[in-house]
Amino acid sequence: MLAMASMVENAITESVEVLKRRDMEGSRRLIAQDRAINEKRFDIEADCLVAIATQQPMASDLRTLAAVLDIAHELERIGDYAKGIAKINLMIGEEPLVKPLVDVPRMAAKARSMLHRALEAFAQRDVELARAIPAEDDEMDDLYNQVYRELITYILADPSTIERANYLLWVAHNLERAADRVTNICERVIFTVTGEVLELDVVEPGDHVLAASEA
Repeated sequence: MLAMASMVENAITESVEVLKRRDMEGSRRLIAQDRAINEKRFDIEADCLVAIATQQPMASDLRTLAAVLDIAHELERIGDYAKGIAKINLMIGEEPLVKPLVDVPRMAAKARSMLHRALEAFAQRDVELARAIPAEDDEMDDLYNQVYRELITYILADPSTIERANYLLWVAHNLERAADRVTNICERVIFTVTGEVLELDVVEPGDHVLAASEA
């Protein structure tokens, strides 16, 4: 699972890098590499099911296997977000980006950092770290809203940019959702160690935008 996490971390970073470089071949390579992430998930699921069927795990061991199944699913979905960014690069095609990428790379770095530490928390059974990481999602939401506001100014100044602006908004959205998936992983870490089932609060970026418009 840690190997799978490393593959996903790299995909997050590389998806934004190929977008920044407008590297079409790099995007195609990332899309193809997503199959390896999916296969890793299926291998993990098969191993877990065999262990459950043959070893009759009890208590904490069973919680660990259940968490691994959930975390592998979350990792696979984060990989899909990276693949989605690679597809967006291809969809933009030869058109220039509507604006230089400033906050989007920051979002990618933040998502990767949160994911890496969430898997560290799982490996080390560190409940306090797992509880602390989701609080950083506020920073991701702030970056998303910054991207949103900047893109709106571009659209208002030149309505012909709406399609290209929308592409970048979806890139930011994918990265924000990746951070939300990290929160889910943190919940599974806590469940594994304590048996406690809880939902760590995450506010969607759209809720921030709505609140701002209503103020």
